[in-house]
Amino acid sequence: MRYRLTFISGLAVGYVLGARAGRERYEQLMKSARQVSQNPAVRNAAEAAATNGRRAASRAMESVGSKVGDRLPDAVTERVRSLRDQRSQEADDWGTTNT
Repeated sequence: MRYRLTFISGLAVGYVLGARAGRERYEQLMKSARQVSQNPAVRNAAEAAATNGRRAASRAMESVGSKVGDRLPDAVTERVRSLRDQRSQEADDWGTTNT
């Protein structure tokens, strides 16, 4: 309940401050956000972070898989394999593949 109250109060404060700032300030913030997101250094850093995250997740999956081994039911094992295959075929927002 405490976290919900904190979230709701933060949302209310953000709404009030946003309403006072007006449309002009919103447009200014959006322009700045677009400039930052289109910066090649930011895009490279985001892609590197995504790649490192995928590597870490892969290592964690291998570690957990070796510890759990054959203790999982076949239905769970098949579901994990199908999700892994599905994700490997999709491209992420940066135009790279999830390999």
